[in-house]
Amino acid sequence: MTTQRHTAGKAREAEEARDALAAALERAGLRLPSLQVDAATYADAVPRPLVDLGRCPPGVALALAAVIEKGAA
Repeated sequence: MTTQRHTAGKAREAEEARDALAAALERAGLRLPSLQVDAATYADAVPRPLVDLGRCPPGVALALAAVIEKGAA
């Protein structure tokens, strides 16, 4: 039971991280079309969910890079 709660908590954390990133990208006028929680990362004995940023068109990648550079300056 404790393992199930731990797994559920980690899944919720990954989903919240995905949603927060999607919202921040949207505010910057960007969208990663394949942004998702990677279901395969639940297969381990101790699940470690990952947020999969996926693929995007080159224009989105360049715009994302510009936003990151601006924020890092």
